[in-house]
Amino acid sequence: MSKQIDYLALAAGILSIVLIAVSWVVPWWQFIVGSPAIATVNFSPVNFNFALFNTMLTVPIIWALNIAALLTLLAGGIAMILYSVMPTKSYAEKIFGFGYKKPFYALLLFLIELGILYGSATILTGVSFPLMGASVLTLPSSIAPGGISVSVAVSAGF
Repeated sequence: MSKQIDYLALAAGILSIVLIAVSWVVPWWQFIVGSPAIATVNFSPVNFNFALFNTMLTVPIIWALNIAALLTLLAGGIAMILYSVMPTKSYAEKIFGFGYKKPFYALLLFLIELGILYGSATILTGVSFPLMGASVLTLPSSIAPGGISVSVAVSAGF
């Protein structure tokens, strides 16, 4: 009896797990304040690094969402690998249905997190930050003490 393997599902499962490893190290979106950097934000579905004056800060809700995305991607990758080695079993379609959607969910969660991060920063500061490209931001006089004008160069990109 020959064993059938779904090589496309196997590749998808392996790539999902590789995506976790790469996303842990390489950010999908990066935001830099100042030159040299005063603050940096490195963001991917499984990792969020926020540094202010070279001090790492943690945002618990973003951290929890990143862990959820990591576990979702891991579960989807494992499900795709399991499906790929036994595609003819009676329960294979359920495993496949579970696994193939997980990278999409991780991408959707990343976009939602990025929207929350962008929206909360815009609401808290009253400044419109770029999602891509470079610009000079001027803080509103209500934030700057004594009515002084504070401008800072920022850059962002995927």
